Amino acid sequence: MKPRHKRIAMIAGGLAAVAAAAAFVLAAFQENLVFFFTPSQVAANEVPQGRTFRIGGMVTPGSVKRDGVTVHFTVTDTAKNVTVAYRGLLPDLFREGKGVVTQGKLGPDGVFQASEVLAKHDENYMPPAAADAIKQAQSINEKAVGTVVHGSTGRK
Repeated sequence: MKPRHKRIAMIAGGLAAVAAAAAFVLAAFQENLVFFFTPSQVAANEVPQGRTFRIGGMVTPGSVKRDGVTVHFTVTDTAKNVTVAYRGLLPDLFREGKGVVTQGKLGPDGVFQASEVLAKHDENYMPPAAADAIKQAQSINEKAVGTVVHGSTGRK
């Protein structure tokens, strides 16, 4: 084999190795990528089926039900609610009416099967995406209520 052919073979082999390494890194990144969704997005079926994702909002007061080690509660963004089932110990800061982010998968029955529950650490903190989603849902609710109220009186 000529030196020129050896050099071309070495370059091609190096490029193939770099491409394989990049493919492995991207595949690992894709598997570990976890998106955040709101209860409204879950209700609208905008979530990936069979994949892990996060859902966040406020724990609905009166919704926490304990059954041994399993805890069922409802997460809301003030527009829609999602029932969450979690098996394990909840964080100390977990409370009804407080912010929470859960990670897991949506079950075939529509119940979010959480593998992790994160509670906010003080009264001023909420993940920016969750805060924006709650504000958006509240503005949609206010517009809907305003339309119904004004529509029933004949005013616009």
